[in-house]
Amino acid sequence: MKRNRRISAVAVLALAALATGTGAGFAATTTPSGTPMATHAFDTAPATATATAPTPSFHGTLPAPTGPYAAGEDVIHLTDASRPDPWVPSSGPRQLTVTMVYPAVPGAGTPAPYMTLGEAAGILQRRKLPASSGVTPQNLSGVTTHAFDGARPQRGKYPLVVLSPAHEDPRMTLTALATDLASHGYVVALVGHTNEDSGETLANGRTSPCAVCDDPTLDFDSLASGRALDVSFVIDRLTHGNTAWRLAHLIDRHEIGMAGHSIGGAAAAATMIADPRVRAGVNMDGSFHPAPVPGQIDRPFLMLGAAAVHPADGHDTTWEQAWSALGGYKKWLTVAGADHFSFSDLDLLLEEAGFPTPSLSPERGLVITREYVTAFFDRTLKGIHSPLLDGPSPDNPEVLFQY
Repeated sequence: MKRNRRISAVAVLALAALATGTGAGFAATTTPSGTPMATHAFDTAPATATATAPTPSFHGTLPAPTGPYAAGEDVIHLTDASRPDPWVPSSGPRQLTVTMVYPAVPGAGTPAPYMTLGEAAGILQRRKLPASSGVTPQNLSGVTTHAFDGARPQRGKYPLVVLSPAHEDPRMTLTALATDLASHGYVVALVGHTNEDSGETLANGRTSPCAVCDDPTLDFDSLASGRALDVSFVIDRLTHGNTAWRLAHLIDRHEIGMAGHSIGGAAAAATMIADPRVRAGVNMDGSFHPAPVPGQIDRPFLMLGAAAVHPADGHDTTWEQAWSALGGYKKWLTVAGADHFSFSDLDLLLEEAGFPTPSLSPERGLVITREYVTAFFDRTLKGIHSPLLDGPSPDNPEVLFQY
């Protein structure tokens, strides 16, 4: 069983645990191939297991951005008329929902919801969660994001960073990273890969269910290459001709990066191979599908993962293959105590609902993710040196430099 398939499948189960109350915490499991990984054990706990009960009424709050700017937000809808949807061809051309997060003037705009009610309902419905669970579409949609709809933008041009989430995870699970990048002077495009997660609300107001989440034959190489097509199309629409976003003038089209979580990290590599406009990439705790070969990526690349899964002598051979093949500036960092969801919003939401979390606190996981991803893009897209990338830091003892 491929690691991306198993570990990304748990992502929706993690949110399901917000409501089920059957969580047994976190456990280290082993795949049939012997690859260790950190995962939630919510789906395997017996009904009689002792568990931390969810709060009667869930309310989540993401960490505030740490940069000098506020985070503005727009949601745009794009249609790629050149290709049918790869998973549901009968639905017509590929449709994408993209959240744009940008440097904004503080005090402008109105608080942005975390997701639409349809997207929130999609998560709950996929796990068949009852209304008595304490998590509702309303309070899941209402997680505090510190992003503001329609906020007045800062003047200037900024690098573009595209973010791609884990398989089965909707795009908003990388919101904490997106808002922080925006606050430090980046335009961020959070891409929802339609029919690959619990639901993306499209232009017609319909929220698409996942078409491939339960497919045991799903080819993750094809999934990553399909996402690369999505991302290149989004970049086209944001940077050329009659752009699809009202604030596209904020984008410096010559400075583009991409980061992804899990299969989204594999998609970052696949996109860089296919699209030379993407000058720097980040893989957050995902196997490569497939691993690049020498000569394919000679631009900067950061590999940031959980220490239990991605040490230099670990079992994910795709990281070893990728490291040998990468030809540009590169870093391989691991985070002690992290699990797969430490690099997204999910662990923090679980904690706020009263469930156990990994030994690395969710807050620290997000601090580390934000700081190192921002430092990497500062160096590679802005030419700003950050000592964080020079070696171990006493302020971040959890971060291990493998190479």
